[in-house]
Amino acid sequence: MTTTQDYSSLVSKIWNYATVLRDQGISYGDYIEQITYLLFLKMDDERASLLEEPSIIPESYRWNQLENKDGDELELQYRHTLEQLGKEPGLIGTIFKKAQNKLTDPAKLKRIVSLIAKEGPWIGIGVDVKGAIYEGLLEKNASEVKSGAGQYFTPRPVIDAIVRCVGPKIGETICDPACGTGGFLLAAYDHMKNQTRDRERLQKLKDDTFYGTDIVTEVVRLCAMNLYLHGIGNQECPIEQADALSKVPSERYDIVLTNPPFGKKSSYQVVGEDGQVTSERENYEREDFKFTTSNKQFNFLQHIMTILSTSGRAGVVLPDNVLFEAGKAGEGIRKRLLEQFNFHTLLRLPTGIWYSPGVKANVLFFDKKPAAKEPWTKGLWVYDYRTNVHCTLKTKLLQRSDLDDFVKCYHDRQVSERFHYFPYEDLIQRDKLNLDIIWLKDDSLEDIDSLPPPDIIASEIVVNLEAALEQFRAVAEELEGKK
Repeated sequence: MTTTQDYSSLVSKIWNYATVLRDQGISYGDYIEQITYLLFLKMDDERASLLEEPSIIPESYRWNQLENKDGDELELQYRHTLEQLGKEPGLIGTIFKKAQNKLTDPAKLKRIVSLIAKEGPWIGIGVDVKGAIYEGLLEKNASEVKSGAGQYFTPRPVIDAIVRCVGPKIGETICDPACGTGGFLLAAYDHMKNQTRDRERLQKLKDDTFYGTDIVTEVVRLCAMNLYLHGIGNQECPIEQADALSKVPSERYDIVLTNPPFGKKSSYQVVGEDGQVTSERENYEREDFKFTTSNKQFNFLQHIMTILSTSGRAGVVLPDNVLFEAGKAGEGIRKRLLEQFNFHTLLRLPTGIWYSPGVKANVLFFDKKPAAKEPWTKGLWVYDYRTNVHCTLKTKLLQRSDLDDFVKCYHDRQVSERFHYFPYEDLIQRDKLNLDIIWLKDDSLEDIDSLPPPDIIASEIVVNLEAALEQFRAVAEELEGKK
């Protein structure tokens, strides 16, 4: 089982290597990239030698060709390795696409190769290796560089709870249209891999089950590495580097598990026949989108509605504004979710669990249904794990066990202090179809002895200020649009 110590120990090791590169003047993004190339080659070597899984890396460019060289010979071998692997088809070509050697000092390169070799084996540490490294480094950099991490990542306990609730089964296809480093896909794989011992079904699980998209090339690389190291992909890359919202998709999936980016505005570039960018737009105008909006979350929600197969189900992390934002798009999409889908469960997540402050988010669980005259949603179960819950990234990390009660409630469907049921008739009458439902009292408002520690109070003040600013921006943009 993954422990906090596994993650912190792993990240500390890699951060030490990152410091070596940073001292050489290599940019932050570049040194994460170089470390992941080298670690991937090392773990591929261990995967072949320890797990007896065949490597799909050509023999001339494997880890053992680097490990025993030094000086200019090592630098030349590493440079050629990156160049040649970037030309390979399928998964390996995706991982090393446009890869370049940024470690021009052979001595520094040798030191990192030796450190990685000495610290092994890496393949058996039992954690989401690439995700842990990448997210951990971003968090460390955010604490040292005041500009912050700049990206959001889904806490592993949240991913785990979503997967336990949705319960994917072998034979079902799973998509994450904003897959990041592959956390949802790998958690689903871990949940499914022990459901059978049949070799053919297990092979199908690895080869024909998981699909993902991400717009960031470096993240796609990390995700592809992660999946390959878990034996997923059958030499073909199941992850596409693309803007998932840019076109109407043709594929449909049984399950969608995702945490789309939280940035409010959508924007995309229009490319002409000559390959040049002709314009940039904020609104995605797609035939399958019932509402045109610049709100990225609403666009992702509409995209998920499209890519789900009939009777498909979804677990999606979305910020609070999706539940209450007024206007034709917000109210219309929520109404569509209630009437054309079975929107059955909502989990209100605590603040303080994200890498950047100001985030208030929820998990929406809903099932796709065939067209019908009557609304599919009969009622919405809401689990409030935000009120009187205090988390931080430093002193009170969210743990897997913290969401055990929610998972139990999800399956049992029994009313409790935090788990309440709201009939469709009540939901549809709410002002502006606002589904931001609260019923628990905030203890700290009534009893000073119930106040959380000062660091948590400070964190929650920042969250609330950021959320308020976001709402003011939305109002300002709406007023600007009416001029």
